[in-house]
Amino acid sequence: MKSISTALCSFGMSGRVFHAPFIEVNPKFKLHGVLERTRNLAQAKYPNVLTYRSLEELLEDRHVELVIVNTPNITHYEFAKKVILAGKHVIIEKPFTAVEHEAQELIDLAEKHSVKLSVYHNRRWDSDFKTIKNIVSTGVLGDIIEAEFHYDRFYPNLSDKKHKEIPSEGVGNIYDLGSHIIDQALCLFGMPERVFAIIDTLRKDSKVDDYFDITLFYPSHYVSLKSSYFVREPMPAYVVHGTKGSFIKSRSDIQEHDLQKNISPNGKNWGIEPDSEKGVLHIVDNGESKKVDINSEQGNYMAYYDGIYEAIRNDATLPVSGLEAMNVIKIIQASIRSHLDKRIVNI
Repeated sequence: MKSISTALCSFGMSGRVFHAPFIEVNPKFKLHGVLERTRNLAQAKYPNVLTYRSLEELLEDRHVELVIVNTPNITHYEFAKKVILAGKHVIIEKPFTAVEHEAQELIDLAEKHSVKLSVYHNRRWDSDFKTIKNIVSTGVLGDIIEAEFHYDRFYPNLSDKKHKEIPSEGVGNIYDLGSHIIDQALCLFGMPERVFAIIDTLRKDSKVDDYFDITLFYPSHYVSLKSSYFVREPMPAYVVHGTKGSFIKSRSDIQEHDLQKNISPNGKNWGIEPDSEKGVLHIVDNGESKKVDINSEQGNYMAYYDGIYEAIRNDATLPVSGLEAMNVIKIIQASIRSHLDKRIVNI
């Protein structure tokens, strides 16, 4: 097995928490280098990695096969394009790009240069969402009538990361947390026919959106996606109603929490939620009401990286394709148009 030599484009929270730990413990990958313009934080934690001072220096390293673009949102298109033109495979942090035409250009460019392009929509492998996906796929709820996903926080202050608070394309909560639950909705139900959205700015002195309420219209059901930075007492993260009953589930995946505590993601108990976070399934079966607790699926972001390896080495299907990630951007842009025009937008 030949490992994939991999480089990160930054070593902030994304690189330190969501990427480096998985690359480091997975024998299919080698953490070869990290781009840090002034510091050596990655080298302090992983002494064998190289430190690059510029993207150009990273791309000139012939040993690097895969580059992870985990820089601020507004730079994704520029950095990913340079990576592809250098003939290297690329993973791009969500959101893919700020606008749809940039995403399409990168997809076309990757195909032209015969490199793999994927977007890191890791929340598909959250334990809570995997549980929802399993419940919906079994058909136990009957025909889906309505679903509501929440991704809320209580964070009324402005972010210390200045680039997140400067108005520009690709910035704001709809691109941040919105990317996650939009992708999850599309995973479950595909592309909707229409979109209606309310997007707002509620924090004092904020110049970027921190609240959204998006409705996706499907031929036979509705999906509501909501997020606010002023939710102190969280509501259920997932509520799905069908013709046979309902399923309710909290947002309780523990992977990010454990990664923040420097727990290695290769233990057998990785990604297992506490029993207190079981979902509730309440259905009518053969005229009889049944209400039961449902154990959560095991979360596992490593599955994404295992899929990347198979795609690069064995030409398998990518775990998240550029087209799938571009559809998320398409919904975001349609939501912004809907809010500005105060109308339902056709997809």
